[in-house]
Amino acid sequence: MQSNYTNNMKLPRPLMGEAALFRRYLQYLHLERSFSENTLDAYLKDLAKLMKFYEDEGIDFRTATTEQLQTFSATLMDVGISPRSISRILSGVRTFYKFLCLEKEMMKDPCELLESPARGEHLPDVLTVEEIDQLIDAIDMTKAEGQRDRAILETLYSCGLRVSELCSLRISDLFLNEGFIRVHGKGKKERLIPISPRAVQELELWFTDRDQLTIKPGHEDAVFVSCRRGTKLSRITIFHIIKMLCEATGIRTSVSPHTFRHSFATHLLEGGANLRAIQEMLGHEEIGTTEIYLHIDRQRLREQIMEHHPRNLMHKGVD
Repeated sequence: MQSNYTNNMKLPRPLMGEAALFRRYLQYLHLERSFSENTLDAYLKDLAKLMKFYEDEGIDFRTATTEQLQTFSATLMDVGISPRSISRILSGVRTFYKFLCLEKEMMKDPCELLESPARGEHLPDVLTVEEIDQLIDAIDMTKAEGQRDRAILETLYSCGLRVSELCSLRISDLFLNEGFIRVHGKGKKERLIPISPRAVQELELWFTDRDQLTIKPGHEDAVFVSCRRGTKLSRITIFHIIKMLCEATGIRTSVSPHTFRHSFATHLLEGGANLRAIQEMLGHEEIGTTEIYLHIDRQRLREQIMEHHPRNLMHKGVD
């Protein structure tokens, strides 16, 4: 069976030239771990997902860090993979790196501190409007990328985009005079999303800065590019921008690009938007996926009641 898998499965690009290592890994899974053919197949498919992520981000699998693996986990959540499925994928990632350490291909296992997402009905973290403003105001506008980063955060929050959708956003997808943008979502499905006047303003200011940059061939249509390299921004860069801003503002909530998407949907619902309209703007296939925001809304309502209802104030000793 090992040779059958080795011969028939196309190696992910980061493993090209690593056929011998890959064969030893298959042998390890089959003989030492006693994996069935179905389990082995699942592990190899999950490994392919990790290697595709590494290829997209220019990461060498032998030098990957815990933080980069956490970003990989976050991107799986970003494309709608369930916490249970992510936990299974990360189990395969841990097995792969355990094997690399056993083989002395790596000295330190980057998965030692890698956490799996919580299972069960987990309500995503949501930022308040004030917290979003704090993050945007914390951007250092003296830096070359300052206006770009303001436009990134405003677009994330205004349109509720996935980080992958933000990174692949093209200038030809923007209809700013009409107040819409075209988004290429999961399964190559397109949708039109309204964009706020404030986000339009930040984008127009960014384009003034962008016009001064030297853009690499093939990246001319990308909305968000590196100010130094002139290439389309990666998801890791967006995660890093937000992480640095959270540290600067002291916001301790677990914040990622997806947090802006959750905040977008929750604030729309609180403002009275129709759940079906939110579903279309988020690009959810099923209304059930969007209904999690009903739970968030109810939870926040309960917190408001518990904090401000006179009966609860009495128990707090407030006159």
